[in-house]
Amino acid sequence: MDGFDLLILGFMLPAISAGLHLTTGQAGSLVTWTLVGAVAGGIFFGALSDRYGRIRVLTWTILMFAAFTGLCAFAQGYWDLLVFRTLAGVGLGGEFGIGMALAAEAWPARHRARVSSYVALGWQVGVLGAALLTPLLVPHIGWRGMFIVGVVPAIVAWFIRTRLHEPEVFVRKVQAKGAGGKAFRLLVKDARTTRTSLGIVVLCSVQNFGYYGIMIWMPSFLSKNLGFNLTKSALWTSVTILGMMAGIWVFGQLADRIGRKPSFLIFQAGAVAMTLFYAQLSDPVTMLWAGAVLGMFVNGMLGGYGALMSEAYPTQARATAQNVLFNIGRGVGGFGPVVVGALAAAYSFQIAIAMLAAIYVIDMLATVFLIPELKGLELD
Repeated sequence: MDGFDLLILGFMLPAISAGLHLTTGQAGSLVTWTLVGAVAGGIFFGALSDRYGRIRVLTWTILMFAAFTGLCAFAQGYWDLLVFRTLAGVGLGGEFGIGMALAAEAWPARHRARVSSYVALGWQVGVLGAALLTPLLVPHIGWRGMFIVGVVPAIVAWFIRTRLHEPEVFVRKVQAKGAGGKAFRLLVKDARTTRTSLGIVVLCSVQNFGYYGIMIWMPSFLSKNLGFNLTKSALWTSVTILGMMAGIWVFGQLADRIGRKPSFLIFQAGAVAMTLFYAQLSDPVTMLWAGAVLGMFVNGMLGGYGALMSEAYPTQARATAQNVLFNIGRGVGGFGPVVVGALAAAYSFQIAIAMLAAIYVIDMLATVFLIPELKGLELD
């Protein structure tokens, strides 16, 4: 839902701008405030989930997202659409961490990294779905009709609420004792936990910085510098996304077998090597397959954060940790396109991509010195 929603919004901005007579700045702010809402919603709903339950609060977030996405279809101007988009983002933001916590608590330790990677694959499936469906549907139902499509998740919310139950570990640890509103304090309860939280913030920040920095600018670079038409740029994007999906899946399989830290270090080293290699390329065919390998290493690590954060924090703070730490990283990562764009303007896009290698070196240092190995840990 997260990936689908943000990508279809990007596709629809020209049509929305024309229909509601928006300026470029106003159109861009719709994306910005959706992300602002997502960060706020992640923090708010994560804490509620740790207190009142995964299934119940996940249902609330989906219903909120669906309701305000549907209302976007009836917007008459900039301000009401901005309010609807922001509130839809609030609902959207809670889903990542709650879903990760729910999956981690429901599966045995030996499969935890794998199931976390399956949850993370949802983003890429949403992106691919948006890329395939939007061009087919928009000519027939328009941008307002696309927002109506967003109401469909309300059906999912009903299914979740009636068919699933709270994980046993949550019932045993939290509902029996009460969360007591201590979730945020548990993220920094002692020096070891604070060090782990700092390390995870670094990992999530680098993840989002590299992802947005590359994915936002690459199609423009391919078009302007290499003469790629829309079809070729879309092909590159699709192949890169498939590479990212493969990377997430591989990471989950690997992390359950050899451990979290070694898997992170392998993928981080791969990201360093591939950003430096990719920056040297100019042949379109080579850039196509190399883009898939680049995507595999740069985004594959997304498959490991859910398991890592689930194991690093107690049940009373698990969803809070997932949402707070990842959304801090998403906030930092939002500067990725700005920094890459500035470096590309001052030097070249190739140099901007090559300089991204430095952040993955920082990522490796954070993994070595700040991240504990928690493979096989039974959840507390």
